[in-house]
Amino acid sequence: MATFRDIIGQEQIKEHLQNALSSRKISHAYIINGEKSSGKEFIARVFAMALQCEEDGAEPCGRCRSCKQALSANHPDIIYVRHEKPNTISVDDIRAQVNHDVAIKPYSRPYKVYVVGEAEKMTVQAQNAILKTLEEPPEYAVLLLLTANVNSLLPTILSRCVVLNMKPVPDELVKRYLMEQLQVPDYKADVCVAFARGNVGKAKALASSEDFENVKAEALSLLKYIKEMELHEIMAAIKKITEYKLEVSDYLDICAIWYRDVLLFKATHDVNHLVFREEIQALRQTAQRSSYEGIETVIRALDIAKRRLEANVNFELTMELMILTIQENG
Repeated sequence: MATFRDIIGQEQIKEHLQNALSSRKISHAYIINGEKSSGKEFIARVFAMALQCEEDGAEPCGRCRSCKQALSANHPDIIYVRHEKPNTISVDDIRAQVNHDVAIKPYSRPYKVYVVGEAEKMTVQAQNAILKTLEEPPEYAVLLLLTANVNSLLPTILSRCVVLNMKPVPDELVKRYLMEQLQVPDYKADVCVAFARGNVGKAKALASSEDFENVKAEALSLLKYIKEMELHEIMAAIKKITEYKLEVSDYLDICAIWYRDVLLFKATHDVNHLVFREEIQALRQTAQRSSYEGIETVIRALDIAKRRLEANVNFELTMELMILTIQENG
């Protein structure tokens, strides 16, 4: 089922959208801003479904014809804007699926809802095209722009939209969801929660990933013996990681959690709050041989490597610089 009650966390966004539905004061355009996998698409789906629900309440009923059409992704008045190029939403995509379509009145319900996923991929021309609809929208049009980077949108678009920012979901809510809904065991839930940093979609993907356990084991094995290994051996181990379905940035996140555990244990000698507490002997050894500054330098280096990879800097160069920093400071 898809209702507001199924959205984990995001209380402010839920309250805003449900108040709009209750009072029927619906804006013509909303931006939902939040990192990848944080649940923007699910919120948009619930809101679009509630807007079109025949019961006109603050929750979609899930039973009426309109809700059933929305659940099966066959609603004629809920349009998901598609784009053929993976990294670009072109001006032609917007003109064909929004500008030309919006002139046609809704088929069955009072609204026509347009959901633009990955809106940060709109070219400047595409943004200017959608601006035309935002400037003079028909009474029935509602646009939902979902973005992982609100700063990539033109100020003229931002000024015409209600901007709703996703917040990190508290760890205890993510853990409860994983354990109760997905039957993830306690120790695995802890790793997924630390890793996801408030992103439910990421925690869920990790918990159900066949490769996660393998990548975790490979990463920890590497970190335990990195001081004794040659650079070419380490690079071979990291290249092996890329054969799995997880992103390399996920691998770097596992390494960062390891070093955060090292830092925490060095400061407190308390095992209870460690994510990798089953690896206490190796954590203790790393904490004993490394300085506070060294561990913080490593955590920074992992973050820099992640940002460089996102910016498409050469993979091998990025990894070599990171490894040398870990070997010197870890």
